[in-house]
Amino acid sequence: MASGNQGKQGGGGNQGQQGTGQGGSSGRGFASMDPARQREIASEGGKAAHEKGTAHEFTSEEAREAGSKGGQAAHEKGTAHEFDSDEAREAGRKGGQASHEKGTAHEFDSAEAREAGRKGGQASGGARGTGKGGGQGGGQTGSQSGGQGSGQGSGQGGSSQGGSSAKR
Repeated sequence: MASGNQGKQGGGGNQGQQGTGQGGSSGRGFASMDPARQREIASEGGKAAHEKGTAHEFTSEEAREAGSKGGQAAHEKGTAHEFDSDEAREAGRKGGQASHEKGTAHEFDSAEAREAGRKGGQASGGARGTGKGGGQGGGQTGSQSGGQGSGQGSGQGGSSQGGSSAKR
């Protein structure tokens, strides 16, 4: 009888090991699958959830938090993409263009635009341009926005004011 019990105990132990999938020895279960197959199955589940309407819809705050966590993790691992100034400028331009097309872009009033330009000038080290360059910029700004440009330029930092009444 003792030998019969030992056999059952041994069999039970093997079954427990197979169920845990340790070491991938069982050859069964999601964890032992090829990573490409795992992604395929997960993708199918996500599509089905969206079709049924049971998929989680992120709020903008949740999405922002998730993106922040992902970015932090990538920086910690050293796999984050480092933008050079040209790439950052292009990404910002595309974002601004998309928000204008969707109608969600912030429309600056003249005081806000003046303050943003002043801060930008300070951040760039307060570079000073010539009065001539400022005046030329003012004329172009006014004509581009559909109004009449006065061609008035401050000469400091290259800022200009166009006498335009049209809002972009």
